[in-house]
Amino acid sequence: MSNIKGKVVAITGASSGIGEAAASLLAHHGAHVVLGARRTERLEALTTEIRSKGGSADYQQLDVTKRDQMEGFIGYAEKQFGRVDVIVNNAGVMPLSKLEALKVEEWDRMIDVNIRGVLYGIAAGLPIMRKQGFGQFINIASIGAYSVTPTASVYCATKYAVRAISEGLRLEVGGDIRVTLVSPGVTESELADSISDEEARQGMQEYRRISISSDAIARSILYAMEQPADVDVNEIIVRPTASPN
Repeated sequence: MSNIKGKVVAITGASSGIGEAAASLLAHHGAHVVLGARRTERLEALTTEIRSKGGSADYQQLDVTKRDQMEGFIGYAEKQFGRVDVIVNNAGVMPLSKLEALKVEEWDRMIDVNIRGVLYGIAAGLPIMRKQGFGQFINIASIGAYSVTPTASVYCATKYAVRAISEGLRLEVGGDIRVTLVSPGVTESELADSISDEEARQGMQEYRRISISSDAIARSILYAMEQPADVDVNEIIVRPTASPN
């Protein structure tokens, strides 16, 4: 029997891609999923779909760059179900460009969403998990957390940061709270839609010729969650078999 049934799981960036796939899969396995994203119409549709299949889902509008909204989101999950078992810090953006393009506002956006969003998720969830004596953070990074490619300097820097934050959190919390870093390779998602730089956009189209579905990453999240409480899966890298990237 899967060790998922009844767990309360809060997922950021749940309106599409990996977040959406994880919500559907975890609900199918009996988790109570609480979905957060800015696009509430998508969250509503996903919640309705999950419930129609017998799953448990709720949603809240969420901008992960707003600390008060993140606290409200995680607090809502705790209030609804009495606890928070897992927080999946999944929200991310990837507007790639060369540094010389000086797209400073896009750099700021990546820092705000990809780093601060994760930190705000930790800040909102850690006191709850400390109080209840258990919990798990699953932070979504990227293969960009292990190597840097042209046009991706800032994006990779944010994912290196998520990797460092995750390891630091693991070392600090010990014992009752688990920390997992999931790093997808090229995955079907809307991430590349945020690329405004034409050269980077064309390069990414070639880069993404070989990709895996977001369901593959959802299964990795499921695997990390369903381990016994004394087993902490710390890092998972998932790539397309046919891709060197």
